[in-house]
Amino acid sequence: MNRNDYSAVTPIFRELAKKCQTNDIIDQDLYTKYEVKRGLRDLDGRGVLTGLTDISTINAYKKINDELVPIDGELYYRGINIYSLVKGFSNENRFGYEETVYLLLFGELPTMEKLNEFSVLLGSYRSLPTNFVRDIILRTPSKDIMNSLAKGILNLSSYDLNTSDISIPNVLRQSIELIANFPSLAVYSYLAYRHYELGRGLYIHNPKPELSTAENFLRLLRKNKQYTDLEAKVLDLALVLHAEHGGGNNSTFTTHVVTSSGTDTYSSVAASLCSLKGPKHGGANVKVKQMFDDLKENVNDWEDKGQIRDYLCDILDKKAFDKSGLIYGMGHAVYSISDPRANIFGKFVGKLAKEKNREEEYNLYVNVAEAAKEVIAEKRKIYKGVSPNVDFYSGFVYSMLNIPEELFTPLFAVARIAGWSAHRIEELINVNKIIRPAYMSISEDREYIPIADR
Repeated sequence: MNRNDYSAVTPIFRELAKKCQTNDIIDQDLYTKYEVKRGLRDLDGRGVLTGLTDISTINAYKKINDELVPIDGELYYRGINIYSLVKGFSNENRFGYEETVYLLLFGELPTMEKLNEFSVLLGSYRSLPTNFVRDIILRTPSKDIMNSLAKGILNLSSYDLNTSDISIPNVLRQSIELIANFPSLAVYSYLAYRHYELGRGLYIHNPKPELSTAENFLRLLRKNKQYTDLEAKVLDLALVLHAEHGGGNNSTFTTHVVTSSGTDTYSSVAASLCSLKGPKHGGANVKVKQMFDDLKENVNDWEDKGQIRDYLCDILDKKAFDKSGLIYGMGHAVYSISDPRANIFGKFVGKLAKEKNREEEYNLYVNVAEAAKEVIAEKRKIYKGVSPNVDFYSGFVYSMLNIPEELFTPLFAVARIAGWSAHRIEELINVNKIIRPAYMSISEDREYIPIADR
């Protein structure tokens, strides 16, 4: 059978899938009976405590008179409020991602001397191994850049003489190399797809060690290697805001789980990448962009809040967009009143929209955010408030930077590798116990039946 002849293969698997759908169904009442924490969350949506971390803190509630009261979301990197961190480097008109990486990895803010030394260290690892682009990335292009990233990460292990050494100095060295390499891996993987699958021209620019992560990303992606300072600064801000978000988010928890098995850094990072690419996690920004594209086709007047409400109601009623009933970019597993990352990003998004003459579109995002909060509160029974999350704006920002949709989620990974690296090191230092939660079996014992009697 030709494995690429999907018309012939599909009926076979459709029939086999019926067996799965029949035999794998679990009575939903059993989850309540046995008090199963589905999604590792309590019934009120809060995550089940499975570990401790000193890397970041997320606050969405405060205890007042023994009662949890929702508050505006708070995010701290190593005890530093995200608002203060962003204000610090923004007021000095500096790039902030490298400083953020240093803070997450080493637990303290660097002096200017230490920051410069660290930036030079990152810069020394920007280039991929000799012929890696030709032999690995260009040979097997794929539209799924996240899978190409994972493939690239695993292939990098072949160029490391100490792949399996999980001593902290070696893991730190591997982590810094990967943080430096991620922009090149992501952009080159896209350019390979663009050339071989879309038939566009191929160009490969070398990264410049003296440039920031954000600057290098734009330099590598653009044919003319040009970008404005505001473009680079807004992208840098996006990287800072996506760099870390607690140990419980899906991809970072994956980092802890896989690291606890004692595996190597490349395997751990590849696993976290595979977790991040899901539309319920890092892939959400693509969904937001696609949702807005559909909205623009169905809402004639972007300033008509009534039309916007009607469209959002149709989404919730599974009549519009992808019929999922979800308004993408709205709500968060932790935050209720507000996501601090979205609050910060929203202000800078307006500046970029003005430079790009897309203020009308920015106002549409603002109007959708307000209307979405209202219609979700009216049509859904929710245990907490709902507000825009950071993914609500990120796709719009990337589109203004002329970053292709295929790179939206990889950009999330370019940022989050910093947090994954910090959590991997923290897991290796502190726990030394494999993560193995319990699953209760509900199957009944059965006798084996000889094949002739079945």
